[in-house]
Amino acid sequence: MSMTRDLILIVDDEPNIRNLLAGVLQDEGYSVMCAKDTVEARAILKSKSPSLMLLDVQLPGQDGLSFLRDLQNEKHETPVIMMSGHGTIATAVKATRLGAMDFIEKPILAERLLLSLANGLRLNHLKTENQNLQTALAGGSELIGSGKAMEELRAAIAQAAPSEARVLITGENGTGKELIARALHQLSPRRLKPFIKVNCAAIPSELLESELFGHERGAFTGAVSRRLGKFEQAQGGALLLDEIGDMNPTTQAKLLRVLEEGELERVGGSGTIKLDVRIFSSTNRNLDSLRQSEKFREDLYHRLKVVPLHAPALRDHGEDIQELAEHFLTEFCINEGRPEKHLSAGAMEKLRQYSWPGNVRELKNLMERIMIMIPGQEVSILELQELLPGFVPVADNETSESDSPQNLSDYLAHQEKIMISKTLKKTDGNVAAAARMLGVDRANLHRRLQKLGLRD
Repeated sequence: MSMTRDLILIVDDEPNIRNLLAGVLQDEGYSVMCAKDTVEARAILKSKSPSLMLLDVQLPGQDGLSFLRDLQNEKHETPVIMMSGHGTIATAVKATRLGAMDFIEKPILAERLLLSLANGLRLNHLKTENQNLQTALAGGSELIGSGKAMEELRAAIAQAAPSEARVLITGENGTGKELIARALHQLSPRRLKPFIKVNCAAIPSELLESELFGHERGAFTGAVSRRLGKFEQAQGGALLLDEIGDMNPTTQAKLLRVLEEGELERVGGSGTIKLDVRIFSSTNRNLDSLRQSEKFREDLYHRLKVVPLHAPALRDHGEDIQELAEHFLTEFCINEGRPEKHLSAGAMEKLRQYSWPGNVRELKNLMERIMIMIPGQEVSILELQELLPGFVPVADNETSESDSPQNLSDYLAHQEKIMISKTLKKTDGNVAAAARMLGVDRANLHRRLQKLGLRD
């Protein structure tokens, strides 16, 4: 039996054909899901990413060729092998032109099916490996920042990556812990093999064991077929146990045994499976405190923390805010095909003053909002502040309620006048310095002064 991590989706309206194909593939160690029509197939594709699809030409409702055309138009990347009991050369040619990797006539011979499947998966794996290599050559480009904290982090990653050591990555939410794990993998000898992530906090505790270690058919109610767990999916590569601090005690004990013995048993299985997987783990919790309060196993803690790495909070490397903001804003504009935007000096200063409780993820989300919501190419400090959470407009304490502006245009002019006046006070009337702080050029500020009735 071959050991494989691949999930195969069978789309055929005949139950006997589905069961026959599923049995052959499961005997070869593949994980299998079935659909009787394209409606069920679409539902599966929304939540799963099959390594390959076996698709029948004749289906109730939408036929297989039409579905294949839709998948191509939607740029769906799942490779497809077409099947037909009424195959013609014209149908096979059409299927190939629509992107099918192969065309198999029914009745299907097991040897022919497995050969076609192996060839299709080999090509798909080569494509994935090429993508992984391109990412590896980029050197973890998302770990942006020229400040001391990020330079030290990149140096630690470069030192730890070539080894087989387990790495525990700590840090607040939004600091890029998964990016660190991916960078470790991309710079390691395993970079052409899978990188698999599992969020230990997002999966109900009663399902986590099956998610990690897999299960055999009939292991529990609802286990209609064998399923490979995340460990087996990561064979030869790396597995990131995200939010490891939220793992329940029972699964902690089983994880420890897997790490100590280097092998696992699927839920409901009897045989052991040898593992070749590098383990990364990450958490935003204080594992040392959890360990001392006996909420996290001491022995597992030391098994995972061979090499500790810490992702710094954004407030601790504020010198990188400008570089990060400019990178994200440019990237979003290019990806959306929009003219590039830039932040004014005043807007950039406001970013540096903000506390960033959501760290780099919050900064990235803000840059995406700016790309969508702000029409101009230069982002002013006023436009930025309106998008920042908790923004309170500058108030004029000397303005009475009866003197307050009565419409939006007057209100904006009033707020602009207040801001310019206060900025000029800070610069002792130096218009050039005030213009730099406000993020506008000096000539523009002179015109605004005249329009607002402020003395130049």
